[in-house]
Amino acid sequence: MPSVTVTSRAAKVMRDQLARRGTPQASIRLGIRGGGCTGYSYLFEFEDKPPRANDLVVEQDGVRVVVDPKSLFYLDGTEVDFETGMRGHGFKFKNPNTKDACGCGESISF
Repeated sequence: MPSVTVTSRAAKVMRDQLARRGTPQASIRLGIRGGGCTGYSYLFEFEDKPPRANDLVVEQDGVRVVVDPKSLFYLDGTEVDFETGMRGHGFKFKNPNTKDACGCGESISF
């Protein structure tokens, strides 16, 4: 069965972002879209509507993450984490399906 996992650290940041936005009941939509210097980029956005019937729904530490079937083809097995370091902080997609990534880390290819 296809899956996407969210670490507890990432779930906490997502929960905090939803609370600051004033929509703690909303979801986070993860996906893939065309663009970037290597062909694709990750989509990370707030989703105020209920999950679609064919979405994968992942509940982790009080946050709901949804992924559409087309994106799940590329995201299957991905772990979403939140990292901090000298180069800044942000969500990190550990995706076993990627073949290449650009130098900035914002664009990927499959």
